[in-house]
Amino acid sequence: MFDVAQLIQAGGILLIAAIVFAESGLLVGFFLPGDSLLFGAGLAASQGRFSLLALILAVIAAAIIGDNVGYSIGRRAGPRLFRRKDSLFFRQEYLEQAEKFYKRHGGKTIILARFTPIVRTFAPVVAGASKMSRERFLLFNVVGGVIWGAGLPLLGYWIGGRIPHLDRHIETVMIGVVVASLGLALFHLLKDQETRKLLADKARVVLRNILLNKKID
Repeated sequence: MFDVAQLIQAGGILLIAAIVFAESGLLVGFFLPGDSLLFGAGLAASQGRFSLLALILAVIAAAIIGDNVGYSIGRRAGPRLFRRKDSLFFRQEYLEQAEKFYKRHGGKTIILARFTPIVRTFAPVVAGASKMSRERFLLFNVVGGVIWGAGLPLLGYWIGGRIPHLDRHIETVMIGVVVASLGLALFHLLKDQETRKLLADKARVVLRNILLNKKID
């Protein structure tokens, strides 16, 4: 007999791992709320909503695998990425920001970038494009993934265990974390004038297609 609570818990952990993977390994995932999400998941784990161990293991695995995907993209695409045109979910300035970070910190970038939004997404790509050996990259990747993937949930878990009566308000707290995370991601996208222009252009195209395809009686 399946335990519904366990299925819901497993689904939640898999969703968190998927978001971590997308932020770490897919160039379009730079705006995803990794830090706040993991902290919030740690809070939820402190109230028994998640298994802390399963959460940490899933996040670490997703972070390490995601970074390896990013490294492989950089290794294969190389200089072509730096000639790619800007789009809604890709900006050359983010890649350049990660490259500057990489030049300043070397291999440690893969560890330090874990705690730096945007750079976290593009640093593995730059490492691959810079031909860092996979063995060296993997070492930094594992260390960074373990520190970040375990540290933030543990911090949330520790703080959650010290907030009186948090269990009575955990749903509200989690909704607040999700709303705040998505709000920050949306703000990050919309604060850029070029991004707003791209969104407006796409909205006009969609609206035009809807109007043209609408049947007239």
